Amino acid sequence: AFEDYDKGLAYAKEVGKPILLDFTGYACVNCRKMEDFVWSDERILSILNKEVVLISLYVDYKKELPANEQYVSETTGKKIKTIGNKWSDLQIKRYKANAQPYYVLMNLEEENLNDPVGYTPDIEEYQQWLKEGIANFKK
Repeated sequence: AFEDYDKGLAYAKEVGKPILLDFTGYACVNCRKMEDFVWSDERILSILNKEVVLISLYVDYKKELPANEQYVSETTGKKIKTIGNKWSDLQIKRYKANAQPYYVLMNLEEENLNDPVGYTPDIEEYQQWLKEGIANFKK
């Protein structure tokens, strides 16, 4: 899994697989529940390992961006100073969403393959969502 959007995207293009964007947070309880109870299920784990490129973006990552990468968000008007701010801003700007977990399946042109979903504790429902997006990628 990648924790950098651009590196993950470049890798996905190399291997020709769809991307699972995972907007997450260190302090996000439902994110851990998804990882511990849904992602750990064999059916889901094998999809995550074999069929998609996982990019986990931590919106509460406190590491400061280099000064030349800091900016003021066009969307919120806030100063974007940390890596977490940057991922949070991406989520708000692109998806009009700011809750975690938030999952997006996208193709190599960065277009959604199906509708993004949030917390989905039902394993079969989450599996269907993954399969739907991957099937759309292969069309």
